Amino acid sequence: MSDAPLPSSFDGNEDFYSENRWQKLTRRLREEPLIPLGCLLTCWALLGASRAMKAGDHQTTNRMFRRRIYAQGFTIVAMAAGSMYWQEDREKRKEFDALQQQKKAQEKRDAWLRELEARDEEEKAMKARREKRRQQMAADRASQEKGTASLTETKSPIESNERRGLGVAEAVRDLLASRR
Repeated sequence: MSDAPLPSSFDGNEDFYSENRWQKLTRRLREEPLIPLGCLLTCWALLGASRAMKAGDHQTTNRMFRRRIYAQGFTIVAMAAGSMYWQEDREKRKEFDALQQQKKAQEKRDAWLRELEARDEEEKAMKARREKRRQQMAADRASQEKGTASLTETKSPIESNERRGLGVAEAVRDLLASRR
C-alpha cells in the first residue's frame, strides 16, 4: 500500500496548506460559523444579565442566565458537530504536514550528502595534486642526481688544471682557447 494520504477536497488548493495564523482564523470562522455565533450569544446573555442585576430586575436576570446556559450549550454542540465534520480533513492536514517535514528532512539530508561528496572530491583532487608534485620532485631529484653524476665526470678546465698543478691564470687561458 502507498504511504501517501488519500485525496482531499483541499488538494487543489495550495493556500490551504500554506496559510498564516490570520488566514487560518478566517478559514476556521468560515468553516464553523456557529461557534462564534454561540460565543456572541453567550456574551450578549451575560451583558444582559449584568445590566438587569444593576437595575435590580431579578426576573430578567434569571431569564438572561438561562439564555447564557442555552447559548453555551449551543456553542458546545456546534464545536462537537464541527469537530466531527472536519475531523477527516484535519487528519489529512496532519498527514500532509508530516510528509512535508519528511520531505524537508530528506532534502536536507541529500544536500548534506552532496556537500560531503563535494568535499571528498576536493580532498581526492588535492591528494592527487600532492602525489603528482611528489612524483615530479622525485623525478627532479633523480635528474639532478644524474646531472650531478655527469658533472663530476666532466670537469671544467679550471678543475682539471688544478689537478695537474697549474694555476688559475693558465686555466683561464685554456678555457678561452677551448671556446675559440
